[in-house]
Amino acid sequence: MTGDKRSYVIGQTEMPVRPLEPALYLVATPIGNLADITLRALETLASADIVACEDTRVSRVLLERYGIRRRTTAYHEHNAGEAGPKLIAALQAGQSVALISDAGTPLVSDPGYRLVGEALDHGIRVVPIPGPSAALAALTASGLPSDAFLFAGFLPAKAGQRLTKLESFRQVPATLIFFESPRRLAETLAAMVNVLGGGRRGAIGRELTKTFEEMRTGTLGALAEHYAAADTPKGEIVICVGPAEATADQPADIDRLLLSLAAEMPASKAAAEAAKMTGGQKQALYRRLLELKDRP
Repeated sequence: MTGDKRSYVIGQTEMPVRPLEPALYLVATPIGNLADITLRALETLASADIVACEDTRVSRVLLERYGIRRRTTAYHEHNAGEAGPKLIAALQAGQSVALISDAGTPLVSDPGYRLVGEALDHGIRVVPIPGPSAALAALTASGLPSDAFLFAGFLPAKAGQRLTKLESFRQVPATLIFFESPRRLAETLAAMVNVLGGGRRGAIGRELTKTFEEMRTGTLGALAEHYAAADTPKGEIVICVGPAEATADQPADIDRLLLSLAAEMPASKAAAEAAKMTGGQKQALYRRLLELKDRP
């Protein structure tokens, strides 16, 4: 459905908007609960000359919820080669384009980065409109360290390639975030136990922001055991894996780090900082620091 009316509706109130300046706008949309849309996102979608969608049928649900009647066009992995140049041409002609994915922030596990690269190459302004992100929602609810994290997207479907990819992440000193298909969750968790170790802390976010939202936490071993025995879960899955624990062959280095930090801050804070730096558990490091301090 197309139209020149530029407005959006919240409740019974219609909010008129003005046309946007020519640019490519990257608009984050809800990952489940449609109420998570931002006012700026609504204004941008209602104002844009063209709304480029990963799937126009999925995006239509959001647009209709807020009474937005704008021209939509499909832009996804399979038509990027054909649709991308048309969008660039529209931008060069002075139109504004809002790019959205089916859910969450554009460019995160979708082909939008190609369009952004082309736009920048042509000197076209790119404007981020931040908002929902499944990766960040899972991270913040996981209880895992969030000071450093690595988003790794989807792992390869083939078992050998998956193991190789996981091996490349084994020593990364940060929380790892993956997207995964419900059908492969149990298999992927088993591979993670094999490569990363069953003692690593993890969290599974399922159907985040939706009615049946679930966050399950525990060691990778316990999570793998649970999903190996359970029925195939439904919905979208995010896997978070905590940093590697401090290894047993580094005690002297860790002791020196703890004592150095303790010379500048309280013991509890020193243990917390050491946990961030090493991937170890704060409680264990705190106990170790107290033992070091009690030495004659």
